[in-house]
Amino acid sequence: MTAAPLLPPLDARRTGLERLRDRLVATAARDRMLSWVVPAVLTLLAAVLRLVNLGHPHEIMFDETYYVKDAWSLWTFGYEAKWDEGADAALARGDASGLSREAAYVVHPPLGKWVIALGMALTGPGSSVGWRLGVAVLGSLTVLLVYLVALRLTRSRALAAIAGGLLAIDGLGIVMSRIGLLDGILTFFILLGFLFVLHDRERTLPLLDAATGERMTGPVLWARPWLVAAGVALGAASAVKWSGLYALAVVGLYTVVTDALARRRAGVVLWPTDAALRQGPASFLLLVGPALLTYLVSWTGWLVTSGGYDRASDPNPLIALWKYHESILAFHVGLVSGHRYESPAWQWPLLLRPTAIWVSDDPAPCGTDHCIAVISSVPNPLIWYGGVAATLFLLFRVLRALLDGTPVPSMVSFPLVGLLATYVPWLFVPHRTIFQFYTVVMVPFLLLALVVALRSLAGAPDAPLHRRQAGQRTIAVCLVVVVLVSAFYYPVWTGMSVPYSFWLIHNWMPGWI
Repeated sequence: MTAAPLLPPLDARRTGLERLRDRLVATAARDRMLSWVVPAVLTLLAAVLRLVNLGHPHEIMFDETYYVKDAWSLWTFGYEAKWDEGADAALARGDASGLSREAAYVVHPPLGKWVIALGMALTGPGSSVGWRLGVAVLGSLTVLLVYLVALRLTRSRALAAIAGGLLAIDGLGIVMSRIGLLDGILTFFILLGFLFVLHDRERTLPLLDAATGERMTGPVLWARPWLVAAGVALGAASAVKWSGLYALAVVGLYTVVTDALARRRAGVVLWPTDAALRQGPASFLLLVGPALLTYLVSWTGWLVTSGGYDRASDPNPLIALWKYHESILAFHVGLVSGHRYESPAWQWPLLLRPTAIWVSDDPAPCGTDHCIAVISSVPNPLIWYGGVAATLFLLFRVLRALLDGTPVPSMVSFPLVGLLATYVPWLFVPHRTIFQFYTVVMVPFLLLALVVALRSLAGAPDAPLHRRQAGQRTIAVCLVVVVLVSAFYYPVWTGMSVPYSFWLIHNWMPGWI
């Protein structure tokens, strides 16, 4: 009697290996496909929600009266100029003859208005699509940036898709992408800068960790191209609105702190002073130098022409620009004029006073005797309050880690750093006239906080199966409800004509009207 062989025949083993190889190849191909299909679909969804019927309403609404006209003036002369009375209505008819050559006093840098001007250059000054096209494109690309940042932080394509998808369907993101204002452009450049900072950390930390062993000081790293890129992006943000400077300052502080912690892990004895006094100046030059250059470049039109406001205040154009900036700073510090939709920063987490961007005096018929058409900057309430709750959860995790003396994961700290840059500074100017829609810059970081919290709700990979299934089902149900709420609110985000009673049930608080 012959004993059975201990191993299968060679041909059978080869066939099994080939099947395993084929499965691995198929899995890799599927992952490669998903790596571009998922963000492409999210960006396309965002573009559809932002671009369809973008020209409605065909009239200057809210603060478009400043930025649209300034944009066309920049495109025409290279500097902002004054317009005649009634220019808003004339521009909607395609008549830009109300533009004079007399310089206008403006208090925001030019880059955001150049973005608006590009859309107007493509379609003509009388096209309401052109007024908003540049903002809508960057608003759609911001969804892609949120996906990429979330993917870097969580290493989960599912969580990154949730973050990007929520921004794609959120009302504040949609509204601020469908109007010729600066805040959506500012959001794009700030988030781009934060993405580059993540790339810098991934490239730099291994170099610092490699410097192991007891050493008094670590290496001074100059080859940090992603930090330079972050400087360019945040300089561009500052060239849209000065609040971009807050993000630049916070990123600089974050860079020094993370460098210091990396040096401590690497065994550098003088790690705090090494990061602050040796690497700090190099990082400052790599970050702030490109930011300053980018900011100056944005003023090229004003610098190379002679007609801009205060341009002739000094023969040296840079000194003249400095004097102009002193005047702008004085304006911002003293801005206390009241507005019916003003909302101090302490109110923002509570969502007490969103801004009514546009209300139609003559809405289209909607099947009832009393119709209304409104564009409100109220976000999806579930996304907003969920993001605020998630932020509090992350703050709790940070405090607990500090009390326990354990490291704080970057996926926990990074969204809080973003909120430190985009929210906290506004708390120190309670006298300023500011609005709830400024929070569009906060929304990406609230969403990052939210997906990190959802990751905890879904359960750790080593958690019991029933625990993970329960968490994932809860998340799925919540996401379905969020999508339904966005569909419910979409008419009041895009100015559709609806029955008055239908509009009223969207106003969950008295301040939302």
